[in-house]
Amino acid sequence: MPIIFLPQNEIPKHYLNILPRLPFALDPPLDPQTKQPIGPDKLARLFPEELIKQEMSSEPFIAIPEEVRKLYALFRPTPLIRAKRLEEYLKTPAKIYYKYEGFSPTGSHKTNTAIAQAYYNAKEGVKRLVTETGAGQWGSALSFACNLFKLDCQVYMVSSSFEQKPYRRILMEMFNGKVVASPSRQTNFGKKLLKQDPHHPGSLGIAISEALEDMLTDPHSKYALGSVLNHVLLHQTVIGLEAKKQMEIAGDYPDVVIGCHGGGSNFAGIALPFLADKLEGEGKAKNLRTVASEPKACPSLTQGDFRYDFGDTAQMTPLMKMKTLGSDFIPPKLHAGGLRYHGAAPITSALVEHKLTEAVAYDAKETLQTGVLFAQLQGIVPAPESTFAIKAAFDEAERCRKEKSAETILFNLSGHGHFEVRPV
Repeated sequence: MPIIFLPQNEIPKHYLNILPRLPFALDPPLDPQTKQPIGPDKLARLFPEELIKQEMSSEPFIAIPEEVRKLYALFRPTPLIRAKRLEEYLKTPAKIYYKYEGFSPTGSHKTNTAIAQAYYNAKEGVKRLVTETGAGQWGSALSFACNLFKLDCQVYMVSSSFEQKPYRRILMEMFNGKVVASPSRQTNFGKKLLKQDPHHPGSLGIAISEALEDMLTDPHSKYALGSVLNHVLLHQTVIGLEAKKQMEIAGDYPDVVIGCHGGGSNFAGIALPFLADKLEGEGKAKNLRTVASEPKACPSLTQGDFRYDFGDTAQMTPLMKMKTLGSDFIPPKLHAGGLRYHGAAPITSALVEHKLTEAVAYDAKETLQTGVLFAQLQGIVPAPESTFAIKAAFDEAERCRKEKSAETILFNLSGHGHFEVRPV
């Protein structure tokens, strides 16, 4: 059975919360002024009440509102596909599966949390959401979701990607999103950086700072984040929850689960539901390995320090305990612009620090070449970010070939690359 679909009544009814299952407690975010644990009241200016509750929840499962599930039905459940042609090409005894999130309206997994965040904001009377985006997948997804709930949407897009990927800007504008290159002349912080360097390539940290500055000037606006925070990773677990049911239909269970990693939502979406099995000591999951694959150009998990740091360059966010290269780190231009983040989600950072998850880093050129090969074999052009997961899957399959080990590999193909195609 090369392609496994689920009926729409199998769209998950709950998100899986990994926090109460972890064998350790996450260090709390700190107030940037007092350096004391930040309370919900301080976060209320940024996020609606329900998302703040989800950020700090100890409930093992959190119900998905029916209105959100109905909108998920536009594209969920997404298929699980066995990559038999890839297996044959690699001459590996391993079985390779991928969960394909490119069916979403804007072509990536980001729509899972965009719909949820727009819903909770609209429910609390918010009129406008402000955000950042790296390569444009998140900005596209939030623009789409805001349009569904009649919210205005302002997106600060990292300048290097804004120049590389004009069709992402057009897609955001199609859904009535307003998008500018970051650093921009719409904020004081952006003007300061452009004065220092008129050709500044930007970074996600800078775009976050601009979005926050913008949001704080408008009492009807709140901030939306596409990765890193606990509630964002929570919403993405619909991916892994569906994949578990699909693996049951296939009569299989993964030995290795892989996702690319920038801020953490992509990796977490596929890995956390399986990791929950491992933490609960269930069956074959006892020996499960989870692998986060990142770029060598921005190696927060493999080379970053595990410490408190700001999530943005202007140092406006709460301090988070995470793997970080430093909030002032400006990564080089990278076609996989969604992975150009100086830090990492506190959840995935702690999982790596406690050796419950592995992290690997690759050169972008080799991952893009792997992505082209994947497209030629499987017929799907992957997002540049997803090629990092594909490369890690290739390496695991090669290990299995050398060891003559018939393992099962699962990775998240987080989106298509139709808007990112360029000559290799």
